[in-house]
Amino acid sequence: MASITGFGGIFLRADDPKALYQWYERHLGLVKSEGAFGFPAPTQHPQVVFSFFKQDNAYFPPPQKAMINLQVDDLDGVLDRLIEEGVTVDPKRESYDFGKFGWITDPEGNRVELWQPSPTE
Repeated sequence: MASITGFGGIFLRADDPKALYQWYERHLGLVKSEGAFGFPAPTQHPQVVFSFFKQDNAYFPPPQKAMINLQVDDLDGVLDRLIEEGVTVDPKRESYDFGKFGWITDPEGNRVELWQPSPTE
């Protein structure tokens, strides 16, 4: 039977896409290729989450229609480096059985979640 095989991408509107690409390249090390960022699938956690939130849920700002969640290998190291680079970093960090989470805000005000999966995940 034909079925979904994986997550294909994230698409966001931006006031200045060129500047936003440059910010993500500079601070998060993403590499743009053929008009978008690509991720080598073998390096990421084997599960990608696709979830819905009620319109008034405060987990991320209600005016923001989508939130990017990026997997990292060292949450504290990434967040500490981003603080040094002047990126807006939420001081809150959370840990659960399935991993650690932190948040940053990009230049256009998008809240971005960073997730370090637990080694057993």
